[in-house]
Amino acid sequence: MYYVYILYSEKLDGYYKGYTQNIEKRLLRHNSGVENYTSKGVLWVLKLTIEKSSKTEAIILERKLKNLNRVRLEGFIEKYSSNQDD
Repeated sequence: MYYVYILYSEKLDGYYKGYTQNIEKRLLRHNSGVENYTSKGVLWVLKLTIEKSSKTEAIILERKLKNLNRVRLEGFIEKYSSNQDD
């Protein structure tokens, strides 16, 4: 199982999108400064995770998310966050 995730940094007022097989470990790496690209935005908050059955599916969704502007990305988060609460 793979997870596509969206993180938010209040410090940068920005989002980061990625995929992983272990979401807890990945979030820890982002928030400990191990990942160079996200080290300036610590503390990252997990806004959304979506499960995908294959790496290929996860990569495709991640690329789509990276191409969304902020308004569309926030709409996506709102839509799919409410679906996860059901």
